[in-house]
This record gives sequence, C-alpha cells and structure tokens, in this order.
Amino acid sequence: MGTLIDGRAIAAQILNELAGRVAALKTRGVSPGLAFVRVGEDPASKVYVGRKEKTCAELGIFSETHVLPEQTREAELLALLEKLNANPRVHGILVQAPLPKQIRESVVYSTVLPSKDVDGFHPVNVGKLMLGDATGFQPCTPAGIRELLSRSGVKTGGAEVVILGRGNIVGKPMAAMLCQKDKNANATVTICHSATRDIADHCRRADILIAAMGVAEFVKADMVKPGATVIDVGVNRVSDPTAKNGSRLVGDVDFAVVQPVAGKITPNPGGVGPMTIALLMQNTVRAAEMTL
Repeated sequence: MGTLIDGRAIAAQILNELAGRVAALKTRGVSPGLAFVRVGEDPASKVYVGRKEKTCAELGIFSETHVLPEQTREAELLALLEKLNANPRVHGILVQAPLPKQIRESVVYSTVLPSKDVDGFHPVNVGKLMLGDATGFQPCTPAGIRELLSRSGVKTGGAEVVILGRGNIVGKPMAAMLCQKDKNANATVTICHSATRDIADHCRRADILIAAMGVAEFVKADMVKPGATVIDVGVNRVSDPTAKNGSRLVGDVDFAVVQPVAGKITPNPGGVGPMTIALLMQNTVRAAEMTL
C-alpha cells in the first residue's frame, strides 16, 4: 500500500520557513507584494485566486486583486500590467489562466517583467530554466512537485521519470527541471502525450510517474511499476449523481486501484495543489528579496 505524500504538511513547512524571511524583509522596510489579475468570472479561477489571497494574508504578504470583465480587450489588460510593472509596491504579478479567447496568453506572459514573473512563464525565465540558470523564476507546480519529491526522500538521481502531458505549465518545465545536472534532478525523463505509442509500457518503466494530462483517472494499476512514486497533477470534474452538485473532482490517477501498487503516492486533493501555492509565495518573497 503506497505511503501518502502529504502535500498540505510539506506546503505548511515551506510557508513556515517563508514566514521568517517575510519578517526579515519587513525589518528592512520591504513588505512583499503580489498582484493578482483575473479576467472574467471563471468559477475555478475565483476559487484559486481566493486561496492564494488567503495564504498571502496568513504570511503577511500584501496582495491586491484586479478583476476585469470577460470582454476586456488585450490592450486594456496589457496597460494594467504595465502599471503593475512600474509599481514598486508590487514584487510579483500573477495573471490567472484561463484567459478569454480575444487575449493571447503568450503576449500577456511576455509583458510581465521577468523580475516580477512569479509564475515563471516569461520567455526569459523559461529560457533560464532550460539552461539550468537558477536566477530565473520557475513555474510553481513543477517546482512544487520537485519539493514534494525531495522532502519525501524520493531519489531522482538516475531515476526513470515518465511525465504524462507536454503542457507548458507542468509537463515541459517538469522535464527540464528533472533532467538538469543538479541536486534533486539528474533523472532520465520521458514525456508521453496523445501521439505516444504504448503509453502503458512507458509508464511501467517509471520509478517516478507524474500524471499531468487532464484525463480523469487515466492511470490504472496495471500501468504502474510496483513500488513506484506516483504524482497526480490532474484536476478533472466528472459527473456523480451521489454528489451534492451532481459532480466531483478527480485526478489523472485512479487512486483507489493505484495506491496498493505504488510505493509513494500523492492524494488528490491534498497533494500537488497546496505546493503550487507555497511555491508561488516562495517566488514572491524571493522577488522582494531581489529588490534589496
């Protein structure tokens, strides 16, 4: 039976470490500041931003949230970002995805200053990640997964890692992080996607299997090597007539059948999600420290 990797407990550890750094900054007259930008009324985005605001308040990080209507033009959003770039009170800027179709994500991510890009999506920070340059900001979810692995005693050096999903938010940056010649990396990484042949065969080779493809309960017991570490990044809504609102959230891993096979496994919720927020706070604190 796979041991649970408790993302909430590890995130709390990181936030506890950050509280000291926030206090130290305040003694030097700097209060870390994070600006959230949300376009439209996507229900999931509201929940995610709400959680991040709450964590800021608990840590003593100043935060402000800008909500723009769904029909906002790209130029209006870019003008707001330029104002936030110029505001010394704001050390980090997070534009919550998804954005309405009239707004190009790539243009938005390129407009935020690299030094305030606490999401790690500016091309400069993406390039630094590929080059193994630690001075850039790294995307919060894959960075959180790497912390989960290292703080749970999972050895990545020489390990076979299989990542399901090639997205820009998790899959690609995760692969770039884990194949670096570095501590808590040094793995042999395979990325699988919709055109991969015999995905199950690839998965069964994995010492560490990271599921980030957005397909509900895709990973089954026969796809997992006994004793492997399984990290579930997926957030999928499936219909469930027994649930209060007729649906429930599940991951990309069929947890009930995979846990007995795995050595270690993240629950969902309570695994990767809290780590994403903790790493966002860490990036924001570091952005404030870099101004000194």
